[in-house]
Amino acid sequence: MGIGLTEQEAWERIRGAHTAIVTTLKADGWPVALPSWFVVDGSDIYLRTPAKSRKVLRISRDPRASFLIESGRAWVELTAVQLSCEATVLDRALDREQAVRVAELSDTKYAGFSLPTAGLPTATAAHYGSGMVTIRLRPVGPPVTWDNSRIRLATHR
Repeated sequence: MGIGLTEQEAWERIRGAHTAIVTTLKADGWPVALPSWFVVDGSDIYLRTPAKSRKVLRISRDPRASFLIESGRAWVELTAVQLSCEATVLDRALDREQAVRVAELSDTKYAGFSLPTAGLPTATAAHYGSGMVTIRLRPVGPPVTWDNSRIRLATHR
């Protein structure tokens, strides 16, 4: 049937996506899937998150993660790219240059979408003001992809 994307097409979809679902694993093995903003640099995907987030804790215990982008509303429009990844929290001292690059790429990609600075509840301001860290997702193996629009539906007369 041939509904898969080529690796190049998969990366084009990833680069063009706004939000991904990133799944990490709790200590008991249960997955936690959350929406995340991200940027691509080379063949790695980067996220920024508060240093005290549970996502950072989960990655420190188990680096396995999943990255998913999808689009489409009708069945014939559904498209997705899923990557199994190894997640790493970048070391602030060793990877400072890459963290700055990721921050700049994120600021550019999400200009106009970011967190408002005025009127935040105190707890939210404290959470996001606690310092950000950069997470690198390095794909392990090829992407899993599909694009239902490639299915040639039979027309009945």
